Amino acid sequence: MSTATDEDLKSIPRHIAIIMDGNGRWAKERSLPRTEGHRAGADTVRRVTEGCGELGVEYLTLYAFSSENWKRPKREVDALMKLLEQFLRTKTPEMKEQNIRLQAIGRLHDLPKSCQDQLHRSVEATSQNSGLTLILALSYGGREEIIDGIKSLLESVERGHLDKAMIDGEVFSKHLYTRYYPDPDLLIRTSGEMRISNFLLWQLSYTEFYITPRLWPDFNKEDLKDAIREYGRRQRRFGGI
Repeated sequence: MSTATDEDLKSIPRHIAIIMDGNGRWAKERSLPRTEGHRAGADTVRRVTEGCGELGVEYLTLYAFSSENWKRPKREVDALMKLLEQFLRTKTPEMKEQNIRLQAIGRLHDLPKSCQDQLHRSVEATSQNSGLTLILALSYGGREEIIDGIKSLLESVERGHLDKAMIDGEVFSKHLYTRYYPDPDLLIRTSGEMRISNFLLWQLSYTEFYITPRLWPDFNKEDLKDAIREYGRRQRRFGGI
């Protein structure tokens, strides 16, 4: 695994999560359709994923499509689904070459069948890779994840697989979509918005936040390094002194 060479990049987060915000505004500023903003944002995904791999980040979770995004105009949703499918189809060979393992979380059954099929093929094609794990949050909502986690817990109790007296934070975490991954160390949100928008509500309890006014299509590897440099200056106490 490659590591950062910059002297001031001394503390590399194991897991970075990103709320990729600003595609629509980027397009509006250029008098372009919103779909062009999403297309430019997909190019940023490639750059940032590559940058995380180069720096030695182990996990990268991208908020690609929220459960609330289904409320957008059908034309935009359809375009986003086509863009997702195209991204997966064209980038999977690159991910294989770059040793990136693709994963996905969310209510994936809500995606169009063609997207589900391509996602499955891409996940399978990269399953043996041992470098950066890229996790796409698709049809994802933090509240929905917690509800699904509660349902999973109740089912385990009803089937006699789990005594309710054993339920604690660690046990509950094992019933979430993210049960195979560590909690994020750093959350990056682009476009300057100061909210988490129903993203990883359970997992972000002790995550460091980095907010940048940069719109997602303009975010680059140097911006990523700036976020990591700021993270390195933080003292993470996890409730202690």
